Amino acid sequence: MKPFFKLMKTILSLFLISLIALTINAQEAKFPIVKGFGGIYEIADAVNPDPSLDYHIVIDLKTLQRDKESINPGLNNVARMMNLHGLGGINPEKLKVAVIIHGGTTDVVLNNAAYQQRYELDNPNLELIDALKSAGAEIYVCGQSLLSRKYTLDTINPEIKIGLSMLTTFTMYMNKGYVPLVFD
Repeated sequence: MKPFFKLMKTILSLFLISLIALTINAQEAKFPIVKGFGGIYEIADAVNPDPSLDYHIVIDLKTLQRDKESINPGLNNVARMMNLHGLGGINPEKLKVAVIIHGGTTDVVLNNAAYQQRYELDNPNLELIDALKSAGAEIYVCGQSLLSRKYTLDTINPEIKIGLSMLTTFTMYMNKGYVPLVFD
């Protein structure tokens, strides 16, 4: 009798694990603030951000995009961070986000013609940048990074603001009380 009960216990355990896995995998990504990008998932009983607070965040974005056909993972992480705050109950009006792009990430701000000329591909980041801007994010590129990479100002996506440098733009926001995050 014991081997039978052991086998039944094993089968029941495997069934329950499979059921849990299917339930977790069946959950659909949510996009409460940045539509179509940075999908996130609800977690029951998780500690959420305090909805009574204002959130001011400045992001140092220098995530390299090795695959030039895909969206920049750091830029998508900005969307995730914004969506997580939204899912956590933060009103989008209480979430202020400034993104400063520099270094090896600079090419994400190229307009489509310049990106095509450089990589023979459409810039996959343009829709994500538009979605972030629509969600209220301010997006800057480091002017020093642009010039050191020999990009001309007319090759930059018109949705992007050009800062004197990452350092000056980042410290300006920090002096305004923004919390710094670094996305490598």
